Amino acid sequence: MILAATGLQRERRIVASPGIEAIAGGGDPARLQAMLERLAGSASGIISIGIAGALAPGLRVGQWVVADAVLVDGEPMPTDPAWTSRLAARLPEATRGLLLGVNGMVADATQKASLHRTTGALAVDMESHIVARVARRHHLPFAAARVVSDAAHRSLPPAVRVGMKSDGGMDLPAVLRSLLADPGQLPALIRTGLEAERGFRALLRGRRRLGPRLGGPDLAEPALDMA
Repeated sequence: MILAATGLQRERRIVASPGIEAIAGGGDPARLQAMLERLAGSASGIISIGIAGALAPGLRVGQWVVADAVLVDGEPMPTDPAWTSRLAARLPEATRGLLLGVNGMVADATQKASLHRTTGALAVDMESHIVARVARRHHLPFAAARVVSDAAHRSLPPAVRVGMKSDGGMDLPAVLRSLLADPGQLPALIRTGLEAERGFRALLRGRRRLGPRLGGPDLAEPALDMA
């Protein structure tokens, strides 16, 4: 079994398949870690996969980032070289480099720029550092591959920041309350939704190319046909 950590339930549904146990973290690091720890003993590898926010200015919405390392507690933890090479081979348009995992949403463009400047990370998500820690404790190979859903120069509107439930589902009432409190954010919210949709479509296309086991350990199957 391959363990796959995502953020949202929509990501989890895209990634999950027989042999892939996908878990939506929902922005709750303690919950995600507990779930991964419980399943790690029966896993042959663990991957962080889904959408992410760009930190590097040149990254486009829908572009894949395959991690050579994940920044954990201030130190880069290398991903499994063979697994990472297979991911990159199946996603030849991807950019390779450092990913940053954090416990809270990075929503402000100024904060993104600061994180890129101080860490050198290409993109940020809320699961990769948890995956890396669990993999280290259980001596599991791990990998990370993420699709950009918001560019480095974009700040996410307040409604997006409150729109995720702790199980990774969408909190529509919270989004509507935020809109009622600040109707002026509607154009930014629509734009963010459209860009996120591009990210989800790229995730689905890439998922098909990665194959049933996401290029993971003990690989025996070819990548799925994109035709």
